[in-house]
Amino acid sequence: MRAGGPRTLLAGAVLMAAVAGCGGSPAAGAPAAPAPARVTPAPIPAPAADGFRSVRTYAAVGRPVRLRIPAAGVDTPLESLGRAADRSIALPRRPARAGWFAGGPRPGQPGPAVIIGHVDWDHGPAVFFRLAELGRGDTVLVDRADGSTATFRVTRRQQVAKTDFPTDQVYAPDLAPSLRLITCGGSFDHSAGSYRDNVIVYATPA
Repeated sequence: MRAGGPRTLLAGAVLMAAVAGCGGSPAAGAPAAPAPARVTPAPIPAPAADGFRSVRTYAAVGRPVRLRIPAAGVDTPLESLGRAADRSIALPRRPARAGWFAGGPRPGQPGPAVIIGHVDWDHGPAVFFRLAELGRGDTVLVDRADGSTATFRVTRRQQVAKTDFPTDQVYAPDLAPSLRLITCGGSFDHSAGSYRDNVIVYATPA
C-alpha cells in the first residue's frame, strides 16, 4: 500500500489522540488551539471493467480441409457441416467425403472437434466404412487451410445404440483439444432406413 493510504492515516490519527491524552492541561489564560481542519481523502478510482486482459492465450488454428487415417484407408477432403432442420448436425452430402461440424471447435482448439462420415451408400462402402477397425494408438491426421497438420492418436472406440448416444462424452466443452469421429454401425433397421448404432472413435493430440 502506498504511503499516506487509509491505514497510514488511521495510525496517525490514533497516535495524535494518545499524545493529546498524555499532555497536561493548557496553562490558564492560554489561547485555545484551533480545531484541526477535517481532511477528506480523495477516492481511489476503480479500474475500468473493459481494461481487463486475460493472461491466457491460445494459438490460432486453421480451418480443417482434409482428413487422413492410414489404418482405415481414409484420405478425404472435409466439408463444413452446419445443422439440419431438427437442430441435429447435418450429414455430409457426398458419401466419399467426411464433414467437420463447423459449429464446434476446430481440430487442435480446446474442446472436442467432431468429424462425421457415412459408413456406406447404395450398398457400397463410404468414407468411414473401416472406421470400426481403428484401435488404440492409430494415427489420425487433419490438414488445415494454413498448411499445418494436427496429429491425433486414437484412445478408444465404442459402439452404442443411437437411442443411448453419449451426448455429454462427445460434445461436452473441455479446455483440452480432442477429436471425435462418428459413423453408423450395428444392424440395419429396414423400416427406418438407417443403422441402429453409432461407432465413435475418440482421439487426443499426439
